[in-house]
Amino acid sequence: MNQSLFLRQSLLALCLALLLGYGLARAQPAKEYEPSVGQEGKDVVWVPTPQALVDKMLDMAKVTPKDYVIDLGSGDGRTVITAAKRGAKALGIEYNPDMVELSKRNAAKEGVSDKASFVKADLFETDFSQAQVITMFLLPSINMTLRPKILELKPGTRIVSNSFDMEDWKADETATASGCDHWCTAHLWIVPAKVGGTWKLPQGELNLKQTFQMITGTLRNDNVTTPISGKLNGDQISFTAGGSQYTGRVNGNAIEGTVKGGSNGSWSATRAGK
Repeated sequence: MNQSLFLRQSLLALCLALLLGYGLARAQPAKEYEPSVGQEGKDVVWVPTPQALVDKMLDMAKVTPKDYVIDLGSGDGRTVITAAKRGAKALGIEYNPDMVELSKRNAAKEGVSDKASFVKADLFETDFSQAQVITMFLLPSINMTLRPKILELKPGTRIVSNSFDMEDWKADETATASGCDHWCTAHLWIVPAKVGGTWKLPQGELNLKQTFQMITGTLRNDNVTTPISGKLNGDQISFTAGGSQYTGRVNGNAIEGTVKGGSNGSWSATRAGK
């Protein structure tokens, strides 16, 4: 065999081998992305929330089909998908694009793509002011970084965290999920209305000092000043003054409600200077 023929046959064999290998590669579907517990993320490592706690968190937040739920750091999408199965519109914010695509596939498999959506975004740069419920499983330092932004949300917004708290902003409720063996505790906060300061009443004045959802201060009716203590639940305010129990709703610079005890009836107040 001459050298020229040998070279041509060798090249032909090489081309056939390459084409065969390419064909086999194309015939095999690409392996879908599978996350691993503990893998590095932008700000945290990924650890999935147990399904039992996902259910507990959404129960604590009283999620309904009327709610818009945003999950910060949505991972494989399980919290968003579970909220969507309850009829809520839900959005997952996730920095890892592979996780975003995985979540979309998972939502499609569960038949909730119309209610569950996912975006690649930095949660520190995301506007989540339209949510009625925010869920998260983030480190305490990240919770504290987000806390000022959370406190500016609409009063009544429900915040639920897997395991980690917000330091001196004490949770309104803490619960543990049954049927769960790790990462089983959830904390719930209700964003309180801002009421600190002086309020004018028809016959007096209400001075309030606010520490998150807790309030103290004084109530002056005519010439009688009484210390008060109470709590906010979103835009709902309640406090005791002497032998009377005051409840009401905060609407911006006005409060209207009822009083029971020493005197029964209605009461109202307007923020001083407004």
